[in-house]
Amino acid sequence: MKSYTKLKNFTLKGNREYNEAWLQEVIAKDPSILGLGALTVKDRERAHKGAGRLDMLLQDEDLSRYEVELQLGESNETHIIRTIEYWDKERKMYPQYDHFAVIVAEDITSRFLNVISLFNGHIPIIAIQLTAVETSEGIGLVFTKVLDTVKLGLVDEDEATSEATDRNYWETQKATTETVKLADSILAISKNINPGLEQTYKKHYIGFKLGNRAFNFAVCKPRAQGMHLEVSLPQSEEMDKELEATGLDVLSYNRHFGLYRISLKKADIEKHKDYLKNLLEKAYEIRA
Repeated sequence: MKSYTKLKNFTLKGNREYNEAWLQEVIAKDPSILGLGALTVKDRERAHKGAGRLDMLLQDEDLSRYEVELQLGESNETHIIRTIEYWDKERKMYPQYDHFAVIVAEDITSRFLNVISLFNGHIPIIAIQLTAVETSEGIGLVFTKVLDTVKLGLVDEDEATSEATDRNYWETQKATTETVKLADSILAISKNINPGLEQTYKKHYIGFKLGNRAFNFAVCKPRAQGMHLEVSLPQSEEMDKELEATGLDVLSYNRHFGLYRISLKKADIEKHKDYLKNLLEKAYEIRA
């Protein structure tokens, strides 16, 4: 059994060696440490006319951009105003992307958290508290998300406004006969969870219904080659590792709707049928 070691917190504010420039460099080398998924650095110290410089601009493969402001020590009003200002300027200049304002600070007080919570739902703000830990090998960093963006409604909550199509539309315009059959395979697996489940053909996805009610615990999106399966489950480190261990082609997590996304081919469904049933069942139980 390994021995217990008491960790000692370390304050970065005021430290000449471990300063904001050092922190920025650490994040730039591995942006995933922020806990926002697989990100790449688009820019650092990004100049905004009349508004100073944005600390970091990050982007994921879903073309979502994260305007990140770093604050050593305690967060304050200036910090939040500056972060929202950069977010607003970026989204106006580049409306083709989804934008998120990200505040990183060593100390996010309850008062400050209450203030930025008022904006959430209107402005997508993510607050991350940074804890530096002193070790024998150097300084370790722990990033804890203390405020996340408000999750959007389930796919079927706006079902009435979603344009209905049919199987022929998917087979001839969106995908192929063979890839639409992959959605049939997912339906067959799902019927082991509830035999009453049926398919619904919508313009952007093939979903599920129970009776006359939409029930989209997952949706299928056939392509010309293969299919994307999107499963409604909250993201967790445990689930990330579980999916990675399967060897399936797991795409980036959809933070907007809370969806795990998997690229599937016929062989994948046949090989991982039991696992896919287990995954779909978890989503079904949460949705139920």
